[in-house]
Amino acid sequence: MKEIIQVDNIVHRYGAKLALNGMSFEVDEGEVFGLLGPNGVGKTTTIRLLNGLLNPNSGKMKVLGFDPTQQGVEIRRRVGVLTETPALYERLTALENLQFFGSLAGMTSQDCKTRIGELLDFFDLSEQARDRVGSYSKGMKQRLALARALLTRPELLYLDEPTSGLDPEVAKQVHDLIQDVRLKDGHTVFLCTHHLYEAERLCDRMAVMGKGKVIAMGTLDQLRAEAAPEHKILFSFLMPLTNNAILALKKQSGVEKIEEKGQCALLIQVKNKKVTPDLINLLVKKGLPIVAVEPQLASLEEIYFRLQQRDEEVIQ
Repeated sequence: MKEIIQVDNIVHRYGAKLALNGMSFEVDEGEVFGLLGPNGVGKTTTIRLLNGLLNPNSGKMKVLGFDPTQQGVEIRRRVGVLTETPALYERLTALENLQFFGSLAGMTSQDCKTRIGELLDFFDLSEQARDRVGSYSKGMKQRLALARALLTRPELLYLDEPTSGLDPEVAKQVHDLIQDVRLKDGHTVFLCTHHLYEAERLCDRMAVMGKGKVIAMGTLDQLRAEAAPEHKILFSFLMPLTNNAILALKKQSGVEKIEEKGQCALLIQVKNKKVTPDLINLLVKKGLPIVAVEPQLASLEEIYFRLQQRDEEVIQ
């Protein structure tokens, strides 16, 4: 797999304030990579460094094979950026905005015209193309800003809090558009967000930040194995369980913990997945009618907070 971004032990300070402290990660071509962390942890600073807008105090970076500290202009020609606040001219129409940014990027008039038509159709903005952007809703502005970021067919797309301030329906539309963009054109997407549902839905891999550095990185399954490896199963029954039945389950080999969920359900933590068939056999032998058996996987939110807590404990 080709690496599009390589970051090795980056340190960056704003005066006396340490913003990044040994930041390291890599991003593969064609993936949606999420950089997760609370506001102020250094996500936006990382994007600025990768685009050559800031220089680190130490460490090394490569983006598309270029060094951002020396070749930032070349990098910025080949990437698209969507910031938390859409950078659009509200007195201009959507069409005029895209034409202006296309001319700045050096696109030919015909290529710009063709590409603008494609993007306005793709983002469902064709009918409002000649309306001033100031009259647009937040969701429309965000779609136009995303169209602007994609105008030059960038190899790499940076999205910094792309759904900030949007209602759930519009945020879902933006999520769908990001997935469509990746699937249609094969873009590599670098997503900075503190919305964990957003990352869980969109990202192939994620890096969790804490105190200016990456504290864990991998797929959701890999992060789950690192931070929340326990196996839990929710058993639902047609009728309440007797105390004797619950006691028998507690004595079953491989059962680590049992939590009652109302009268007709148990959340059972087991040593490993192989214990599940034995539990089912035991319950069937006791004549207990099982309605459902549902493995319970830790959410990204639970994983994230466990990683942050672990990092705090290490620091202390």
